Amino acid sequence: MASFKKHATGWEYRLRFKDPFTQTFREKSQRGYETKKEAQLAAAEFERSLSSGYEQSDLSLKDYLNFWIDQYKKGSVRKNTLLLHQNNIKNHILPYFRNILLRDVKPIMYQNFINSISEKGPSRRTVELIHATMHNALQKAVIIGKIEKNPCIGVEIKIKRKKREVHFIDSSDISRFLQNAYEYGYIYWIFFKVLIETGMRKGEAAALKWPDIDLENQLITIDETLDFTAKDKEGLFGETKTIKSERTIKISQSLANDLKYHQEWQKQNKGVLGERYHLDLDLVLCREDGNYMPKSSLFNAFSRILDRSDLPSLPIHSLRHTCAVLLLEAGADMKFVQEQLGHGSIQITSDVYAHISSKIQKNNMDKFEVFTKGILQD
Repeated sequence: MASFKKHATGWEYRLRFKDPFTQTFREKSQRGYETKKEAQLAAAEFERSLSSGYEQSDLSLKDYLNFWIDQYKKGSVRKNTLLLHQNNIKNHILPYFRNILLRDVKPIMYQNFINSISEKGPSRRTVELIHATMHNALQKAVIIGKIEKNPCIGVEIKIKRKKREVHFIDSSDISRFLQNAYEYGYIYWIFFKVLIETGMRKGEAAALKWPDIDLENQLITIDETLDFTAKDKEGLFGETKTIKSERTIKISQSLANDLKYHQEWQKQNKGVLGERYHLDLDLVLCREDGNYMPKSSLFNAFSRILDRSDLPSLPIHSLRHTCAVLLLEAGADMKFVQEQLGHGSIQITSDVYAHISSKIQKNNMDKFEVFTKGILQD
């Protein structure tokens, strides 16, 4: 209910309302109206706008972004996409803009923000994803009437082109690596061997269940990823990184034989451990008791095996790159590699792997020389 008071400068209205974003009670006042009637009409207009969600001139960017996440993203986008937006807001957007009001974000200010992110040296794709979060959020603010124009439109992303480094284990070192992995622990050997032969991400491999594997036809279906940070079993399995990451891949007869042996090995463990075995998870690549492999255990094992193999320190993700290089060295075309790894486009695959192996370059030149022999020679 609004109250009205006459001042020397004119009539004033004052009313108390509940902020739809912060859910706290606030006051709104405005004076300078010539008559009480004008003040009443202005108060009524404010209440109408408020009920429609259009009036929030002093809304902070932080409150709006939280509202945008809760109302427009949760439940409507994939889990990984939601997490990406949340991380971009928490780690990049809010640390820069702090307590600024939504209406005060201007194009030049936003360009400075993007420039500051770019200067830290991330990939162009990283900057584009941060920009996408802010642009998407503020475009919705325009649509629902919170701001008049989107200050993110027209921004320029300037990234100094850097040579992308791709780390992998050379094919001549893989046998030694796997031998040391087997000596370190069978469960790590089978886990890392699957990564090398399939190019799966570690979370995809850790989430594999036996129904996902068709040993007769040598196929593996990938449609989940394991969340290593999950606090309980209910949150352990999530969606793959992207829709393209959901795929069915072909595996070699050799790997199929390894997995058949592994299945029998697990059956023995189930018989020995009985109720202590995590039958409910039905995981393929897991601990001896059927529980999932913690990320820290995988990282520590991988690091120690590399050290024992006299290989430089590498991330586990390098095994995905190792698979791609092996496929290309074996003569697989880029389209097959893209589908095997679950890349969103063949351009991504081509950009990453086109020139990383000297063996690929030599094989291509050897093929060229064989083909042109007798054509280019006099």
